[in-house]
Amino acid sequence: MEFSASDYEFMARALRLAKKGLYTAHPNPRVGCVMVKDGQIVGEGWHEYTGGPHAEINALQQAGDKARGAMVYVTLEPCCHDGRTPPCTEALIKAGVAKVIAAMVDPHSRVAGNGLEQLKAAGIEVASGLLEAQAEALNPGFIKRMRFGRPFVRSKLAMGLDGRTAMASGESKWITSEAARLDVQRLRARSSAILTGVGTVLADDPSMTVRSEDVRIQPIRVVVDTHLSMPIGAKMLKEPGETYVFTCSDNAGRSELEAAGTKVVSMPFCATNVDLESVLDQLGEMEINEVLVETGATLSGGFLQAGLIDELVIYVAPVLMGDSARALFRLPGLETMEQKIELDIIDRRMVGQDMRITAKVIRK
Repeated sequence: MEFSASDYEFMARALRLAKKGLYTAHPNPRVGCVMVKDGQIVGEGWHEYTGGPHAEINALQQAGDKARGAMVYVTLEPCCHDGRTPPCTEALIKAGVAKVIAAMVDPHSRVAGNGLEQLKAAGIEVASGLLEAQAEALNPGFIKRMRFGRPFVRSKLAMGLDGRTAMASGESKWITSEAARLDVQRLRARSSAILTGVGTVLADDPSMTVRSEDVRIQPIRVVVDTHLSMPIGAKMLKEPGETYVFTCSDNAGRSELEAAGTKVVSMPFCATNVDLESVLDQLGEMEINEVLVETGATLSGGFLQAGLIDELVIYVAPVLMGDSARALFRLPGLETMEQKIELDIIDRRMVGQDMRITAKVIRK
């Protein structure tokens, strides 16, 4: 189907509305909706938080009686099943809208085209595919979880121009500028979980929180800890929000950690280390859409070599740290150029005095 210039304009508006839910909608998708009648917007809305009205319902409430005969532009196919809220398809049919254009079909197995079919069966004209790539880019975690049962994994790293992340002593504060560190807070805020290794906890004692008064719910904190070395006095255990420790051990420290409110998860397939694929499977079952990995070279390298990283966000500071400083990844076994890991750089921009590089891992 061909779309008009005004179709693109109104869907672009719906996408901007959807982005307002970037930090608040998970585990639900970020969705925006615009209703148009006689070329004028009569209602609009976005999905603000889980359990609250969907984008279409907010737009219908704003449109009122003007929704009858209106065109609806929505960034994701309207839901057609009862979940935390009633189906949006029923509300659209009852309101008497004339046409619904969805940017993309919902990958949820209970929708997956059925929402559009239900509208079509009620006599409403439907179409999809308008600015589809932009709509997908808003919800990488929701889409991956619906299709594969696992969250989208984004690894955040900071390094000097010579690819080093810390001095040989372990000192690393601060490689990057304040502007870059603020940018990282936005990455944290859009994530459902922040993941690190126990080595980072022991070395740096991070809080692993979003440092903003505007955040509604803190991402859960996930610690990969094979031998259950998590200290009971760790700073993150005193922070608001939940902490999960994934371990292969069942030592005496478990009951103390659980008494402090930590959720300790015993993992399967523990020959030597926590199985990272199993961690992601469990996080998918917990409705975690996006995971931000903030950890050292060993665990980051483990995720990378296992093919589990979807996106790298690397902040490059204009400093040199020397050849004895610590590397970005620990990647044992890479000995020939044929074994190199290739990246597709999809964005690069300056953040303060640092460069932020966003890259996808090329799967061979």
